Amino acid sequence: MAQGWFITGTDTGVGKTLVAQALLRLLARAGRRAVGMKPVASGCEATPDGLRSGDALALMGAGNVAADYADVNSYAFAVPTAPHLAAAGAGMTIDPAAVVRAYRRLVAQADTVIVEGVGGWLTPIDAGNTMADVVKCLDLPVILVVGMKLGAINHALLTQEAIRARHCRLAAWVANHSDGPAPDGYLQALGERLAAPCLGVIPPHTAVADAIVHIAEGMQRVITGKPES
Repeated sequence: MAQGWFITGTDTGVGKTLVAQALLRLLARAGRRAVGMKPVASGCEATPDGLRSGDALALMGAGNVAADYADVNSYAFAVPTAPHLAAAGAGMTIDPAAVVRAYRRLVAQADTVIVEGVGGWLTPIDAGNTMADVVKCLDLPVILVVGMKLGAINHALLTQEAIRARHCRLAAWVANHSDGPAPDGYLQALGERLAAPCLGVIPPHTAVADAIVHIAEGMQRVITGKPES
């Protein structure tokens, strides 16, 4: 079993955190020490303890490992914009090596680390690097969350090609109807063209507890390496 997975999406707001939470709870129920990680987050809120990401806190609540917030969310920015712009505005630089160090500390505490990206696969983190470079450094298989809406087929296939271009592995994908039912034929088209198993199809307005039901069987196949029946 992999030490972790990286969760990316075809866009921002397509349900990466929902899927990451569901995976963490599923792993915890299976008796694994599972912890989430949101290395970079923008749009964070000011608290007495510093800036906090709602996504990072949600992942911490879904796992069963008591990790330091700074390891779960290495870079937190207040402005809700692309991370390289948020970092520049804060006078900071996002260092992939720092993310790797935090990831290794989490790995030392857990059996599995679920790492959630920010935005999509090629979201910039500085003048030359993107989230894809972070994944390459972490050497994690990728789970793609596809927001099932107009344009989803193109966005998913472009993301698959970009993942391949970085010599990373697309391990699985999830169809999330976050904006309502997708147009007819989309699910079949993606199933025929994405070279990875589908963990499941999540209906609109699904809570984390219900999302677990929709991906449990597919995730078990990925964990055990068994082909789809």
